[in-house]
Amino acid sequence: MWKEVILKIDNIDKILDKKQILFWVDLEIYSWEVFWFLWPNWAWKTTTMKCILDLIKPDNWEIFILWNKGLSKETKNQIGFMPENTYLYKYLTWYEFLEFNGKFFDMPEQILNEKIYELLEKVWLKESANKLLVKYSKWMLQRIGLAQAIINDPKIVFLDEPMSWLDPIWRKMVKNLILELKKNWTTVFFNTHILSDVESICDRFAIIHKWKIIAEDKVKNLTEPLEDYFIGKIQENSEEKYIEVK
Repeated sequence: MWKEVILKIDNIDKILDKKQILFWVDLEIYSWEVFWFLWPNWAWKTTTMKCILDLIKPDNWEIFILWNKGLSKETKNQIGFMPENTYLYKYLTWYEFLEFNGKFFDMPEQILNEKIYELLEKVWLKESANKLLVKYSKWMLQRIGLAQAIINDPKIVFLDEPMSWLDPIWRKMVKNLILELKKNWTTVFFNTHILSDVESICDRFAIIHKWKIIAEDKVKNLTEPLEDYFIGKIQENSEEKYIEVK
């Protein structure tokens, strides 16, 4: 099946505290694919994602997303985002929180109501729709964060560590949901440290290390276990240091 570029970023640079922490990051993401972003600790992967979403201003960049240059209001309405640390209004119920998020997209009340219960069922929280968020654990809040990221049926969704804190049962639920999104023509860009999950659901991946992209390929092209490939690439690119910016 022919695919087109749905996200293209060129030369993202970022300087923080007079140190350059991102160098010339280039990426192309295609429609209807599951793309995975891998990193060792302190590789600034969240910074990269937030630069793409214009939540952090890079020092140099160019972005084309959903066939437009930059992020207009119309474009933003077609994007979903789940941050690594999901910030929730904990004295709302599950239902109220999703209703609050859904109203940003001017959804008719009846459609929004149906959508909320559909999402609560997908993340296995339907029976808890009227309980306050403050009463639940991190792993349950993680699932409601995932639901809010896709309430607008986005064309592309960014998921920052969607499987953290989840046991194998809930990770399987998230993987199935990601594959369902792909089946329904949504592009998924996500981060995770769980390599087995990547091998089972991703089409392509990129590795960021020492503040730049060091590898990019299709999962099916690998001739060795992903873990060995990842460690090998990190070892090959472990000598570079920060550049001071005067």
